[in-house]
Amino acid sequence: MRACVNGSGAQSEGEAMKPEDLTKLVTTPMPFGKHKGMLIADLPGNYLNWFAREGFPKSEVGRLLQLMQEIDHNGLKDLLRPLRR
Repeated sequence: MRACVNGSGAQSEGEAMKPEDLTKLVTTPMPFGKHKGMLIADLPGNYLNWFAREGFPKSEVGRLLQLMQEIDHNGLKDLLRPLRR
């Protein structure tokens, strides 16, 4: 499975989603900003869309935010439900 992870809507070469990325979405808290401490999987869509417009951080967290924005935008949040502990 490959997920779009850049703001242009196209998958960048070498940025394939890994299965463990889905687990990271439901276990990694947002480390900064308005929603600091909230799990990335629980971030509101409008916040994720703001990053999509303004630019995702160039970091692992930014990569996870991009993935979560794609999941949310495509209405696939239910895929994460079985991964929650």
